[in-house]
Amino acid sequence: MKFKISLQVMTVALGLGLLPGAASLSTAYAQSSDAAASGAPVSGTIAPADQQFVQEASKADATEIAASRVALKNSSDPKVKKFAQQMIVDHTKLSRGMATLAAKKGLTTTPAADSALVGKLQTLKGHEFDQAYVEQVGLEAHQQAVDLFQQESQSGSDPQLKAAAAHALPTIKHHLMMAQQLAGSMKASS
Repeated sequence: MKFKISLQVMTVALGLGLLPGAASLSTAYAQSSDAAASGAPVSGTIAPADQQFVQEASKADATEIAASRVALKNSSDPKVKKFAQQMIVDHTKLSRGMATLAAKKGLTTTPAADSALVGKLQTLKGHEFDQAYVEQVGLEAHQQAVDLFQQESQSGSDPQLKAAAAHALPTIKHHLMMAQQLAGSMKASS
């Protein structure tokens, strides 16, 4: 669950070009789209691990977006709200890019957010919400996303998915760094 949220955040950030590496990811998606449109080989069969990557990345994006929307309503901290807004923007764009690339590969994604996590967050308010959101969505989910995208960028079978993961990784790492800083500032003010 936590990993999925991180992926969503990274997906949006990269897709919107708001974080370092976002332009690179958009370029990677565009290049892979151009390759598919130009008749460049698009694998008819995608390795199960690559398919799993697409599904996990898509679910992570959806969870990140949904949880961050809850943050805009339930948070009491302007810094948390600012982080959440950035995650929505970045992961929405990244999610669109991943969906486009997946479609060109013949994969269908039906991203659904982690309803258990989002449901839990919806029941929290104020400082209690802020702590849970930053810990579970900001830190844990982003660490899982870094691991997921790193694995795909190093070991993926599909060159275009591998390249897209490699281009998204700096943004995902940046999101993790942002979450770490936010968590640190929250601890300092407690």
